[in-house]
Amino acid sequence: MATATAPGMRAQKVDSDQPLVDIQNLVKWFPVTGGLLGRTVAQVKAVDDISFKIQAGETFGLVGESGSGKTTLGRTILRLMPPTSGKVLFEGRDVFTLNPTELRALRRHMQIVFQDPYASLNPRMTIGEIVGEPLDIHGVARGKAKTERVKELLETVGLGPHHMRRYPHEFSGGQRQRIGIARALALNPKLIVCDEPVSALDVSIQSQVLNLLHDLQERFGLTYLFIAHNLSVVKHVSDRVGVMYLGKMCEISPSEALFEEPLHPYTEALMSAIPLPNPVAQRERQRIVLEGDVPSPINPPTGCRFHTRCPYAFQACTDIEPQMREVRPNHLVACHLHDPAIAPPGVRKPGKV
Repeated sequence: MATATAPGMRAQKVDSDQPLVDIQNLVKWFPVTGGLLGRTVAQVKAVDDISFKIQAGETFGLVGESGSGKTTLGRTILRLMPPTSGKVLFEGRDVFTLNPTELRALRRHMQIVFQDPYASLNPRMTIGEIVGEPLDIHGVARGKAKTERVKELLETVGLGPHHMRRYPHEFSGGQRQRIGIARALALNPKLIVCDEPVSALDVSIQSQVLNLLHDLQERFGLTYLFIAHNLSVVKHVSDRVGVMYLGKMCEISPSEALFEEPLHPYTEALMSAIPLPNPVAQRERQRIVLEGDVPSPINPPTGCRFHTRCPYAFQACTDIEPQMREVRPNHLVACHLHDPAIAPPGVRKPGKV
């Protein structure tokens, strides 16, 4: 069992100069084939030149609308999908250059909790077999030691030893997700990719699972890449947030600063859609409705990919692709509006939502 995290350890890890995960210019394209010979005729640019870091002990939230590339990014980081190019450094080692033996050893430190608790558990296996399978694969525990470890894991996520002999169909959605979390914890990982772990659950159950994830992080010093489209959930759980649009990262910021004053027009539009608890403030708020549809990732727009829907766009947005720049401390944005060398004088910028 991993040792408990001492008070203040999480904050110290987040401020460390050495990240747990360093994603460098990551690209993942999917070929589109056609014709009798099945030749590649196009590429779906699901993840296109993305770079960011995840500090040990933090929760890095990843948001964006459906099809923005969030899940593909998370699975490529874990090398569940081969990359097209780029690097992912885990504790300084490039995940994509490891041989099968080295990768197998690394799997113990990088785990995933899937979105759908109904599809991610084998219906023919008991809960004891599902949670204990990683222990078998990696030769961590056998026999009685394995049984005791499975019981311990189930109790850690709020279930009991008597659940070991039951099958997935005998559990609710929230309980199944707890089982998935127990399986991810089995090998004492350092990084867990949470791929929309509560989106398939009832609202009444979501908070229970989120609180469980938070308690486990505090207890075991876990690091999360938390993928979600529910901005209220991301605000609640994340230390930092990255915003994706059409395969690109457009803004990275500490959570509080991002929700207080987003700098990218796309982020501003997302934030305006979050319901406010104050009915008066909600009525007075100006909702930003983006025009048009999301372009195809097969043939994304030139320049800034958001310029076809951006209310602030000017000519340079069509011609020049914006690069990430630090506009405020630890607040990065890829937008020409914040580049004094490109933005027209007096141009209007996103502000507080």
